[in-house]
Amino acid sequence: MIDWIEIGRIEDIPRQGARVVRAPEGDIAVFRTQDDEVFALADRCPHKGGPLSQGIVHGKRVACPLHDWKIHLDTGLAVAPDEGCAASYPVKVLDGRVFLSLKVAARAPACATG
Repeated sequence: MIDWIEIGRIEDIPRQGARVVRAPEGDIAVFRTQDDEVFALADRCPHKGGPLSQGIVHGKRVACPLHDWKIHLDTGLAVAPDEGCAASYPVKVLDGRVFLSLKVAARAPACATG
């Protein structure tokens, strides 16, 4: 069973931007795409730990502000040829309200050690 916490309204997250949720396990970046899709990743780039929440969102990817690594918002996987991943978290939007689970989503096989 997933425990959901309400973190605000979708309008609180800028389009093509992010907001940070502080959690005991570390900061979580909650992203909103131009098409109002919402994703959540650990706020650490798998490369050098840069703050993904400060990156630029293009489509369903975010570019790390430190070294421009591209990370898929839906899986947390780095875009090839880069390798690594950021933990992803379940997120949903109901009636304009955004809910987040602090439990890491199932990881893709390539993320097993990420």
